[in-house]
Amino acid sequence: MNITLKNGDKLEVSDGADCMEAAKTVSEGLARNAVAAKVNGELVDLSAPLHEGDSLEIVTLKDPEGLKVYRHTCAHVLAQAIKTIYPTCKLAIGPVIDNGFYYDIDFKTPITMEDFSKIEAEMKSIIKSNLPIERFTLPRKEAIALMSKYHENYKVELIQDLPEGETISFYKQGDFTDLCRGPHLPSTGKIKAFKLVSIAGAYWRGDEKKKMLTRIYGTAFAKKEEMDEYFKMLEEAKKRDHVKLGKELKLFALLNEGKGFPFFLPNGMVLKNILIDYWRQLHRREGYVEVQTPIIMTRTLWENSGHWDHYKDNMYTTKIDGEDCAVKPMNCPGGMLVYKLSPHSYKDLPIRMGELGLVHRHEKSGQLHGLMRVRCFTQDDAHIFMLPEQITQEIKGVVRIIDEVYSLFGFKYHVELSTRPENSMGSDEDWENATSALVKALDELGLNYVVNEGDGAFYGPKIDFHLEDCIGRTWQCGTIQLDFQMPQRFELEYVGEDGEKHRPIMIHRVVFGSIERFIGILIEHYAGKFPVWLSPVQVKVLPITDRAADYAAQLVSEMNAMGLRAEADLRKEKLGRKILDAENEKVPYKLVVGDKEVEENTVSVRKRGEGDVGSMKKEDFFALCKQQNDEKTVF
Repeated sequence: MNITLKNGDKLEVSDGADCMEAAKTVSEGLARNAVAAKVNGELVDLSAPLHEGDSLEIVTLKDPEGLKVYRHTCAHVLAQAIKTIYPTCKLAIGPVIDNGFYYDIDFKTPITMEDFSKIEAEMKSIIKSNLPIERFTLPRKEAIALMSKYHENYKVELIQDLPEGETISFYKQGDFTDLCRGPHLPSTGKIKAFKLVSIAGAYWRGDEKKKMLTRIYGTAFAKKEEMDEYFKMLEEAKKRDHVKLGKELKLFALLNEGKGFPFFLPNGMVLKNILIDYWRQLHRREGYVEVQTPIIMTRTLWENSGHWDHYKDNMYTTKIDGEDCAVKPMNCPGGMLVYKLSPHSYKDLPIRMGELGLVHRHEKSGQLHGLMRVRCFTQDDAHIFMLPEQITQEIKGVVRIIDEVYSLFGFKYHVELSTRPENSMGSDEDWENATSALVKALDELGLNYVVNEGDGAFYGPKIDFHLEDCIGRTWQCGTIQLDFQMPQRFELEYVGEDGEKHRPIMIHRVVFGSIERFIGILIEHYAGKFPVWLSPVQVKVLPITDRAADYAAQLVSEMNAMGLRAEADLRKEKLGRKILDAENEKVPYKLVVGDKEVEENTVSVRKRGEGDVGSMKKEDFFALCKQQNDEKTVF
């Protein structure tokens, strides 16, 4: 029979051949490196049978899907090892996560990280045994009986919750069997580098009313060298932890009186306002107008927008004058109302409407983390109302802004296109038109992108920008979402050139995403050593003696008058102590002044990361610092 390879070539294989046999037909090297396959776009085991006309792609560890399969099998090896050592434990779930995997387990006797060494030893024994991994399926009744026989009540519950007619598959390796959709590696011996990294508590199915299980986290890589690099990155990330640095630099506070609601301190507000001022300057240049919509609006508005049906579990609600209301989790419905306040002609479009809106979303307490996952944040939204023929150009304009912003901060980024999810609103035609418009814009810009099938918003497809920080971590921040649905739901209109009323097309977009989260990313990206233009305190003046205190105060006054941010350390401390404290505060410039500097109207300059760089006339230093501030220089 004939099948089609990824490059379009036809491959003849014997009737009944599986994916591994096809890989061997291509080359022995490909077969050795194969970990899974894609048949007609679906990720499957290498043992999956092929049929006439199938399209086939062999997946290796160089592919993201291959690494996920590899890590998924590591989770099964972990489960097998634990069942061997702790036979009375019960298994829950063991999915893949970024850079690794975890397994939730119900232990009779609690374990700690001190038990990891014996678990890892058993895992290595399983891997060395190179056990074949075999898939089989069972009808629902027999599947429940099998898991009941093993006393795996969590697995029984999962099977009972599967839809009628769902294929119930299991994977067997040696004497261990687990409920799983797969796919998996062909054998345990393919695993080369893994490590258990941490332990935590996790409620069964994320429900705080259900039993707390033990979650064991692990990581796995194709090569030991890659795993070593990963742990080096983790060590560097610890040094850059934004929660730790945020406290040390007095940027923000996380208090029990407002869990998930960060308190911004004076230094943090300086940084936040700098970002907001930059955002406003950029958007004025690009023809945006700015609006502000209420934080609380009626339930009927959220029902009309579709958020109530899709998002109500994450919304805070209240009653006002007997009417149900909700605190806004998104800004877009308010933007719809602003658009409707005035009649519009085709000549008015596009309208680019920005809003720095404070939104609130209920996150579970266990998911909160610093500024990265909070319950309220400032979203730098914009909604662009436009004609159908303006879509491509407007998307290009947004991409240009996002590229300019990320480049300024030194971020690389990659792009993902997310398509229609389940339970979405709107017709097939609208979704096809919206997706095609995004693809056209990306193609015309020449941007490489990855397609995320089914990961779009409920009202439209989207383009996501994943930025990469200086130690290689990625963060999803910017997004462009094309929406044909909300203008219809809110009956937005414009008068066309033909004199008739038409619906505008709308783009939702953010650049920072959440300003608070972006600040967290910046703290870790720069390790708290902000460029001059972002530093809450740009210059610290350090008088050597009390005689130089007036001169220090004069320098601070002159710099502040120029729009720079300067402070003087007038404490009765030794100079070495003042320098050390300013270094710990990560201030870009320290100016040491004594009798000589007072007499000569100069400053002795210390630059962050370089130390003493010599004496300068005060006017020359002011000009240098002002230039670096205005040009947004990074060092």
